[in-house]
Amino acid sequence: MSVDVVAFGAHPDDVELGCGGTLAKLVRSGRSVGVVHLTRGEAGSRGTPERRRREAEAAAALLGAAELRILDFGDGSLRTGPEEEEALIAVFRELRPELVFAPTPADRHPDHARAHRLVLAAAYYAGLRRRGAGAPHRPAALFSYPQHDPIEPAFIVDVPATWETKMRALDAYESQLHRPGMEPATQVALEPATRVASREFRLAVEGRARHYGQLIGAELGEGFLSPTPLAVADPWQLLPGGLR
Repeated sequence: MSVDVVAFGAHPDDVELGCGGTLAKLVRSGRSVGVVHLTRGEAGSRGTPERRRREAEAAAALLGAAELRILDFGDGSLRTGPEEEEALIAVFRELRPELVFAPTPADRHPDHARAHRLVLAAAYYAGLRRRGAGAPHRPAALFSYPQHDPIEPAFIVDVPATWETKMRALDAYESQLHRPGMEPATQVALEPATRVASREFRLAVEGRARHYGQLIGAELGEGFLSPTPLAVADPWQLLPGGLR
């Protein structure tokens, strides 16, 4: 099947953390969305690949994703060679998205930067008629979402209407992320403690969204980088809301 949008992440939960509200908003507007995790998360300190798959499936369903793929490019040392490029070229040619989201070019976790380079390369190569099998297809745009490291966004999407959907998708990752109201016994069973699983990390996710939202006069926002200038059909649509 083909979809309008594909969001790539290095690990299960990256996409939901970085652009879950935007994906849910696109689904609400009638766009079909796919999610592709490049690894199974097998090197993570908590959970197992099998559990993370179940969590990823639940999160994708909550966001309304029409397609979910979990690839095996090597968590903790994400591979970016010709074999991985060919696998992603096949994904691009099968799903044929016009809009792509991926991690930023640099980040605290090396897998995130590797994922960016791999997706960017495959998106280009997928448009070459003599590279790989299948009908060529190159997406119209690739935007990057932040993870650990801060960015100066090229644009911000207001997401108050879909924030609760994003939070429910994050709650699906019980083995990875702090969930308000989690029973102490459950939390102990998921040791060791990690930065991503801390209450402070979850608060920081909301804090970043509130900061981005404030910049555009919205309650909550998700920011993105763009490698090229943005085409604007109607400058009026760019006017920020809120108090002036």
